[in-house]
Amino acid sequence: MATEACKKNQVSVNSQVCKASREVYPGDSISFRKDQITYQISVLDLPLNRVGAKLVTVYCKDNTPPEAFAHLEMLRLSKEHYRRAGTGRPTKKDRRDLDELEENNWDDDTIE
Repeated sequence: MATEACKKNQVSVNSQVCKASREVYPGDSISFRKDQITYQISVLDLPLNRVGAKLVTVYCKDNTPPEAFAHLEMLRLSKEHYRRAGTGRPTKKDRRDLDELEENNWDDDTIE
């Protein structure tokens, strides 16, 4: 996923677009775009060996502004407000019920 993001120029180190093979050093600032948020990470130190995902936070600091997360939440709420889940095109059952209702109304109109 990181390689694809680098190919799409979504990752930059110290405000320069980088390749996937770019090495980072303590003090570098990494920014990347994911889920409509531009994350900003500072490298504090490099581990001597590979570490698990839970330990990565020891070696970096997240500097992403909280406004970015608030903006994402606002986008999510606006989409939810625009169209609630379950509304929109009728299901197959709903379509059959509507067709049946129209047939019954059509039959009632011809009798009069």
